[in-house]
Amino acid sequence: MSSFATAVWLFVFGVLRTALSAGHYNCDGPLVSSLPEASFQSSSHSSPGNAALFARLNRREGAGGWSPLVTDREPWLQLDLRDRVEVTAVATQGRYDSSDWISSYLLLYSDTGRAWKQYRQEDGVGRLVGNVNSEGVVQNKFSHSIRTRFLRLVPLDWNPSGWLGLRVELYGCSYKSYVADFDGRSSLLYRFNQKSMSTVKDVVSLRFKSRQAEGVLLHGEGQRGDYITLELHRGRLALYLNLDDTRLRLSSNRVAVTLGSLLDDQHWHSVLIERFNKQVNLTVDAHTQHFRTKGDGDSLEVDYELSFGGIPLPGKPGTFLRKNFHGCIENLYYNGINIIDLAKRRKPQIYTVGNVTFSCSEPQLVASTFLSSSSSFLSLPAPAAVSTSASAIGGFSVRFQFRTWNADGLLLSVRLAPEPQRLELQISGGQLRLTLHTSVRQKSEVSAGHRVNDGLWHSVNLDTSNFQITLTLDNEAASTIELGEHLDAEDSVFFGGCPPSAAASACRNPTLAFQGCLRLIFLNGQPVHLHHVQQGILGNHHEIQFDTCGIRDRCLPNLCEHGGHCFQSWSMFHCDCSGTGYSGATCHNSIYEPSCEAYKLTGSSSGYYSIDPDGSGPLEATRVYCNMTQEKVWTLVNHNSSSPVRVRGSSLLRPYVMRFNYSASPEQLRAVVTGAEQCQQEVLYSCRKSRLFNAWDGTPLSWWVDQGGERRTYWGGFLPGVQQCSCGLEESCLDINYFCNCDADANKWTNDTGVLSYKDHLPMSQIVIGDTNRTGSEAVYRVGPLRCYGDKSIWNAASFYQESSYLHFPTLQAELGSDISFYFKTGAPSGIFLENLGLKDFIRMELSSPSVVTFSFEVGNGPVVLSVKSHVPLNDRQWHFVRAERSVKEASLQVDQLPLRLQEAPSDGHIRLRLNSQLFVGGTASRQRGFLGCIRTLTINGVNFNLEEKAKTISGVSSGCPGYCSGSSSLCNNRGRCIEKNSGYVCDCSQSAYGGPSCKEEVSVSFDRESSVTYTFQEPFSVMQNRSSQASSVSRESSRARENVAFSFLTVQSPAMLLTVSTFSRQYIAVILARNGSLQVWYRLHKDRRPDVFSVSPGSLADGHLHRIRIHRDGRDIYAQIDKDTDLRYGLSSDAELISIKSLTLGKVTAVDVTDEEVRQAGSQGFVGCLSSVQFNHVAPLKAALLNRGSSLVSVRGQLVESNCGVLAESKASETVNRGKEPLRNASQSNSAVIGGVVTAVVFIGLCVLAAFSRFLYQHRHAQASASAAVTEKERQHSLETAHRTELHLHNPVRDNMKEYYI
Repeated sequence: MSSFATAVWLFVFGVLRTALSAGHYNCDGPLVSSLPEASFQSSSHSSPGNAALFARLNRREGAGGWSPLVTDREPWLQLDLRDRVEVTAVATQGRYDSSDWISSYLLLYSDTGRAWKQYRQEDGVGRLVGNVNSEGVVQNKFSHSIRTRFLRLVPLDWNPSGWLGLRVELYGCSYKSYVADFDGRSSLLYRFNQKSMSTVKDVVSLRFKSRQAEGVLLHGEGQRGDYITLELHRGRLALYLNLDDTRLRLSSNRVAVTLGSLLDDQHWHSVLIERFNKQVNLTVDAHTQHFRTKGDGDSLEVDYELSFGGIPLPGKPGTFLRKNFHGCIENLYYNGINIIDLAKRRKPQIYTVGNVTFSCSEPQLVASTFLSSSSSFLSLPAPAAVSTSASAIGGFSVRFQFRTWNADGLLLSVRLAPEPQRLELQISGGQLRLTLHTSVRQKSEVSAGHRVNDGLWHSVNLDTSNFQITLTLDNEAASTIELGEHLDAEDSVFFGGCPPSAAASACRNPTLAFQGCLRLIFLNGQPVHLHHVQQGILGNHHEIQFDTCGIRDRCLPNLCEHGGHCFQSWSMFHCDCSGTGYSGATCHNSIYEPSCEAYKLTGSSSGYYSIDPDGSGPLEATRVYCNMTQEKVWTLVNHNSSSPVRVRGSSLLRPYVMRFNYSASPEQLRAVVTGAEQCQQEVLYSCRKSRLFNAWDGTPLSWWVDQGGERRTYWGGFLPGVQQCSCGLEESCLDINYFCNCDADANKWTNDTGVLSYKDHLPMSQIVIGDTNRTGSEAVYRVGPLRCYGDKSIWNAASFYQESSYLHFPTLQAELGSDISFYFKTGAPSGIFLENLGLKDFIRMELSSPSVVTFSFEVGNGPVVLSVKSHVPLNDRQWHFVRAERSVKEASLQVDQLPLRLQEAPSDGHIRLRLNSQLFVGGTASRQRGFLGCIRTLTINGVNFNLEEKAKTISGVSSGCPGYCSGSSSLCNNRGRCIEKNSGYVCDCSQSAYGGPSCKEEVSVSFDRESSVTYTFQEPFSVMQNRSSQASSVSRESSRARENVAFSFLTVQSPAMLLTVSTFSRQYIAVILARNGSLQVWYRLHKDRRPDVFSVSPGSLADGHLHRIRIHRDGRDIYAQIDKDTDLRYGLSSDAELISIKSLTLGKVTAVDVTDEEVRQAGSQGFVGCLSSVQFNHVAPLKAALLNRGSSLVSVRGQLVESNCGVLAESKASETVNRGKEPLRNASQSNSAVIGGVVTAVVFIGLCVLAAFSRFLYQHRHAQASASAAVTEKERQHSLETAHRTELHLHNPVRDNMKEYYI
């Protein structure tokens, strides 16, 4: 059966199973109304009439509901349902006829009433919405039902004008449970009726509750090597499955599929395994993983028996030692067979090993959660000294268990006698560190463990007897500190942190307080009863949640995209995007441009580049060659057979077949072709007595296969239905009786070279040649690379000229994240760019005022609004760029080159954006506040929206956008901005390091050893500082450091200083040439730390050639490009920002801010050579020095000569490349060279005549253009002297009749 059919079977099976289970019964009956009074408990009640027993929904007895004491710091209401039931919803109501109600609360559940677990919704949110008055009923339906006996409601917020009041109802149904308890040495064996059992489909379901992080739940194996094992390993569930795979059978490294986390929390977890042939679904709680198992067979063959709860015979061949399961299993079904019911009824199919009981014992391993990393603490009175029968021994002992994700935190602090000694136990950098402070300046330390912040339980034993302090972690060897005297604990022992008033006890948090869970605390061998602490009988505490461990795995599921690695602390997670090709908080944004066209717009030259056609989509970047030497930018994708190939001896029965493997996957190729304006592929084909088609019936003897796997028989052009070669299309075949030269079957070399240009069929994936088996017949072919030009998305635009008009698209798929980018231009003061609505959620982007762009959305935490305000109006009828992004970590908004607006998401808030309407572009469903103007290049999550095609059928919207700056040709280069004028257009080059009318001219300067250019920023300037207002109080803003540096240089000197950026806080960036000529990038982000240094070129760049350098920083990541190499990535030790940038210097540095010797030496040597087109973020210091001499912002030292060295070096490099190119030599013997020479001479004469005629026309028009050119030059000179120091160049109109009719 095909994999598709298998997947369909599994899908249908799951749907039917869900439907049957859902339709089997209605689980929504009331559960509280019939409970006895003893089932209601509470932390306190304000009066007898407000006791817990009056907390029934819609009842008015007593004082109309439950209310706790005003002095109750941790109020709760608890319900005992008398037995384990299935709960599907909860409803709350305030106290009758009062101003008392709760507006939000937590829900905890437990089987015993001691060890509690917090209910969390699908996206991890634990806060449930309560009431807004005393009489309304608010019901919360659970995304997954709870099977439990006890429930506890913990109020979080209540009516600020009243007090806390509650009436409650639970909804659900009874629950049937078959339970077995395993003690870690027992198991159940299900024995087959025959020697072995072979199955092609299996379904195993169970629920378990474990007391340990390790243990086998299920195991079976067969003699041919099949096996299935389900086990707990480090708190995660691992499934090992092999279907007759010899490699896995002989290998000791068995591969497991793992799912789940923190499964040793003594609470129930559900497991479902569904297998059909090799397709497997593994579901743990709400998380499912689909995978395909390895092996040669489709059936699972197990001999004799399946074991549950352990492996009873570990010495059996083929098995591997694992710990048995210790805990409870319920409702265990194997292919519909109730294993526990059979065992309970002592059926012969079940054999019991060890002690298995049929009720779940509940150990009293109750944990407490330290909630705050700054203020949580537990204070207990110091224990009495330990003594033995031999003699009195001073000291004390502490034993406890902990689990956490945090790499730092104080676990224990105690003052010792004799004073002033103090003992501290803390987690530091993931290690356990014990410190004995003997005086203010003297201390002794030992460490233990590695990565103890892994979320698992760890046991700590600390003993101070026998003149030494002994620290034991888990089962590791003990670490000791030798003592010269007895030590006893004084006053109090502090766990987890220190209170603010603990100065007298010398307790202070070294870094952070402990944030995590503690349990099984023993002082001098005596257990500490934490419920006494909770009741105020023993010790003191703050910010502790008792009877529950609130740890959660924020990396399950992994919300880091594109293979990013997830790391977490107690309250948040972060993504490591190293090596993924993506950046951002969740590795969402590609670090590469989407096309060669986009690279050219950034000022890049020809070379190999990595492009990512679908941006933030699922496809990885692919490496291509970008040819930018022509007006069109060509993208070349190479394959594995680029040389000419000679073919002999092939026939239709045994044809020659060549499969082409490209440097991109089929999906990447399709993305490149789809995004291009046009593609082509050249096929050079020469033949001798080798036909392409049978002359009698036209049957193809050779053909090629397109990317979709279809056979194609045309050999040139863009007409796939025409079975011809290029000579047939051009009517130039040597024999007019045939449509291909090769079909003449001549005993001499002929040529049927052609260019395939029907884009939907490209590129060629195979070529098949079948007529070279006759005497003297042979063929020679060469298939060129796939060549595409243009980027259809860049100028795909629509014009909106009615406020009620809009374009609509399918619902935006953006539950967990999205990025939206586009360009707009308008003359209207406001308007909505796009909007998508849900029942409550929404996402919207709009021009809210002439100078403000707003990005707003709602995911359930309250509306979030990000706004960017421009210092100039945005409704200036010029193009402006907008990019917005929302992820589970943060939201951002970028407008043009203005600072990025960034805002973090709440760590425990809702994360899913649920939309259900269409996506409206240019307007809204209400047809109000629509946008008037142009929108182009709309891209959402890497998908380019075809606005032009959609606009063809919508009234009030037209395809394209009028204006000089709306065409597909790049009028302004190198990030220059095209500005519309009534009589033409202007290139604003102020944000570009280049100059000239089209921002294309290199701005180059020759430096000598004493030369320098220093650009001083107008004010203390933070690279990424932009404040935002926020509607939600739980969110906060942050920024991520970013720098962009680009320049070209030519020198033979080393060492040399190229560029340095310094701040008022003594940070700096330096780009230097080291003594060996290699390029080095220095980052000093902290004045008290060593700088980060990266050598980004292995060889010397002081070679007299022009080198182009680009450096981009995003947080901790540095991306470097030297000439054509774009795959250089480095990691910083910090993501700190540059705070208050002071100046940027090119060439010699004389300031003393730089303290590192190698940088200082390079700075003193200066730079001798050519610097060209220097840009730092949005500043072009070299151009500013030339255009603004005498300005207070720019200071020049030494001799500075404007030069064209950058242009000359580039032209020399191009000339060298062109001279080095060799034409492809045909493998056939012909006199084509002579013919080519004649043709060349004729063409040359024709070109001379055309040139003479063109010169005449040029001279004729020159006089008419002189006046216009004078005006242009005058306007350009004036623009250079403006306050903004912008560089503008006015161009004459191309089409005088173009009008922007939407304004």
